Amino acid sequence: MRQTATTAGTVRTGLIGAGIGPSLSPALHEREAAALGLPLRYLRWDLDELSAGPDDVGELLARARAEGYRGLNITHPCKQLVIRHLDALSPDAAAIGAVNTVTIAEDGTLTGHNTDWTGFRDGLHEGLPGAGTGRVVLLGAGGAGAAAGYALARDGIGVLDVVDVDAGRAAALAAALTPHLAPGAVARGHARAGLDDLLDGPHGRADGLVHATPIGMAAHPGLPVDPALLAGLPWVAEIVYRPLDTALLRAARAAGCRTVDGGRMAVHQAAEAFRLFTGHVPDPARMLAHLAELVATERADDRVA
Repeated sequence: MRQTATTAGTVRTGLIGAGIGPSLSPALHEREAAALGLPLRYLRWDLDELSAGPDDVGELLARARAEGYRGLNITHPCKQLVIRHLDALSPDAAAIGAVNTVTIAEDGTLTGHNTDWTGFRDGLHEGLPGAGTGRVVLLGAGGAGAAAGYALARDGIGVLDVVDVDAGRAAALAAALTPHLAPGAVARGHARAGLDDLLDGPHGRADGLVHATPIGMAAHPGLPVDPALLAGLPWVAEIVYRPLDTALLRAARAAGCRTVDGGRMAVHQAAEAFRLFTGHVPDPARMLAHLAELVATERADDRVA
């Protein structure tokens, strides 16, 4: 973590995780704070730079509390481990079983929240208004998939087919989501090998596909599905946001699908975390413009390098 001087009255926030040097969260939060006239610093607490491990997250939270931080975002690999170090959980964080935002009250109380699920929900509604959710295939049962699945369950989905390379993990997430479904709705877990039939097979054509695996990120290039399976699929939602325009999104548009990129989820989850930290209501549209500018600048820098 690189500490810098802060003035009295500055809201201190940050991010705990491993390998978070490239994170755009500091710029995203600080730009929005500047637009609102709010003095705020957002620092990276990188486990790698601190020579710390995931199990040290409790010690880092105690340090942040002692230093007067208002809150911290939590990312891989600490979203589950952090829970045992907290004083309270929001109902949604408890239901999802993961925390990506911790607020620190004036009395030092540490409360865990999950803004990933609202980020996905708001990004989907904004980017794909009116998208059908009779039956949706969720590819990926990790932390991002759990948040997206919870959002779909809360939104009244009819059938949610969860697919993962680990069939047991897919089944476990489907079971965990079942209590949050509307009466008569169903969540089912499947092995990755069954994805083709789920998108277009005995079950009929799915209404949409939510992609929640690392495939498509800069470090994991490629396509998570056969592009031929996308033809006739009404919509595709991506959770990867670096790059904003993934190979999956390009293939989906070529196949005639409506699409929404992962930038909207990233922005809306950050906006809700910002509100929890500061009590100020951010402007997600402005933050989305900031994100697009930051990603474009990053691409330009990469080309120069």
